[in-house]
Amino acid sequence: MADEDRPAREGHPVVSGVIALVAVALAVGLVLGGGALLAARVLNLDGGDTASDGGSSGGETMYLPTPSPTEKDTGPRITLAPDPGDEAGAPSSTASAKPEEKISLTSDSSEVGSMDRIYLRGTYPGGEGAILQVQQWEGGAWGIFPVTASVSNETFTTYIQTSQPGKNRFRVVDTDSGEASNEVRVTIR
Repeated sequence: MADEDRPAREGHPVVSGVIALVAVALAVGLVLGGGALLAARVLNLDGGDTASDGGSSGGETMYLPTPSPTEKDTGPRITLAPDPGDEAGAPSSTASAKPEEKISLTSDSSEVGSMDRIYLRGTYPGGEGAILQVQQWEGGAWGIFPVTASVSNETFTTYIQTSQPGKNRFRVVDTDSGEASNEVRVTIR
């Protein structure tokens, strides 16, 4: 008698396979959907009440943390004075020296390897929020180096990398006022 039932069960194996596949997919979908719903509720991602967030009409918001003072950097700093005879027409006497620059720039290193980080730091009194563009001396003129820094609490910091060997000169310039810093020199080996 067992042989008589066999042809009836083997008559539709494709239909039986499809039904089993649909049942497994439905079970997996329910488990994953329930898990996602539970995770959304635990993480409060269910949309919530929009009236509780100050009456906003929904949509995206941007959180800006309250600014706080930063700690003073106590690491080593190197500031190199420019050579008086480096640029054509530069005065060599201190009698005609111009007043101290507003933007003060320093470098943590005076010599680095190719593509090593060169940290540039400085102060800019009265320049809160200013964007400073790093510039490099190339071919007798200051060229734009593709790095900027922003001023916060009258200080700024950034780093640059270059593979141009030899002595390199860098400065920063306020993109709004055009005010330039002193230059720093770093030798790339």
